[in-house]
Amino acid sequence: MNISLRADEKLYINGAVIRVDRKVTIELLNDVTFLLENHVMQANEATTPLKQIYFVVQIMLMDPQSTQSAMALARKLIDAAMATFETPEILSGLKTVDDLIKRSRNFDAMKTLRGLFPLEQAVVFPATPAAAPHAA
Repeated sequence: MNISLRADEKLYINGAVIRVDRKVTIELLNDVTFLLENHVMQANEATTPLKQIYFVVQIMLMDPQSTQSAMALARKLIDAAMATFETPEILSGLKTVDDLIKRSRNFDAMKTLRGLFPLEQAVVFPATPAAAPHAA
């Protein structure tokens, strides 16, 4: 697998953080766990239930030594989210995420969660209805 990075971009491989100083293409010749910088969520961005799950799954990829404890936390957060949300698409997505985590397919779980963020946004922060026109 070839990965192209721009100058100062970071790549997270098996828990190590790599930053390149110039444009580079890296060829990964064996199986590794990696994240590109644009997939990494900072702790202060984990402000909703699904983003909190994402952050914990991300920890499982970035710090393989923490996988067991992070997995237990992810499962608790998934259970809490399942009890909170009523939206069928979110509930179905959470079941998929839980299954992916059980099968150690953490990157796929993160991808599924990213796809659910817009739905969660609509549920947690619904758009305010437009002001009704005043009768004359």
